[in-house]
Amino acid sequence: MPSRYPYRPTASNFSYSFGPGPMTPAIKGLILANIVAFVATWVAQSADLIGIFGLRWDLIIGRFEVWRILTYLFMHGGLFHILFNMLALWMFGVELERMWGSRYFLKYYFVCGVGGALTMLLLGLLPVPAFASLYSALTIGASGAVYGIMLAFALYFPNAPIILFFVFPVPARYAVMIMGGIALLSSMESGGGGVAHAAHLGGLVAGYLYLKGGRLNLASELQYRFLKWRINRSRKRFDVYSGGRGRADDVDRRVH
Repeated sequence: MPSRYPYRPTASNFSYSFGPGPMTPAIKGLILANIVAFVATWVAQSADLIGIFGLRWDLIIGRFEVWRILTYLFMHGGLFHILFNMLALWMFGVELERMWGSRYFLKYYFVCGVGGALTMLLLGLLPVPAFASLYSALTIGASGAVYGIMLAFALYFPNAPIILFFVFPVPARYAVMIMGGIALLSSMESGGGGVAHAAHLGGLVAGYLYLKGGRLNLASELQYRFLKWRINRSRKRFDVYSGGRGRADDVDRRVH
């Protein structure tokens, strides 16, 4: 049965240096779009672009400003805010895009981002004092989508070492559990230190539900995808290429 996100190899090879190697097309486009939006908010401060494009459910529902559900992902409040989000997107997203292909990766990214936005709405409508401010709170940043990317990375590469808080090496599956737990506990506190932890948690949950997608055996599907990725990576390392009609630039390459 064909998968809805088939593996699509790219021209770049896996890198054993810091990070996953060169940026893939969707990652490059997302980072560029975020940088452009960040520079625009800094240059045109008087226009209050964050106020226009940031997530506010009271304005989305009251004024039908539906674009905010997506545009909030490209707004960031400071240099470190965008720096850490884009760094995480690159580090965790490149390998996923190589396996899934750009189209599925982008779909998953925005599903997680919208999931984070919807979580803010659902919690804001609850009759709980700690969540009352979420309905009218201004939320910005790609963190909800990035948390979903981190979840997918942990599912596909559970034993990959992650330097948690830049100090402790922790397997990816445990690192995501820890960060998800922090987001859950922080979202229950009033204020939250100005960080939209509910959106982080929503991105995690939306990503998990989307990946599960009604499959009877998610673990088997992930195991199959991981094995297929390792086989294709090994082919590249040992210069093995599939038979058939090749491209003009493959004429001089060895076939073993």
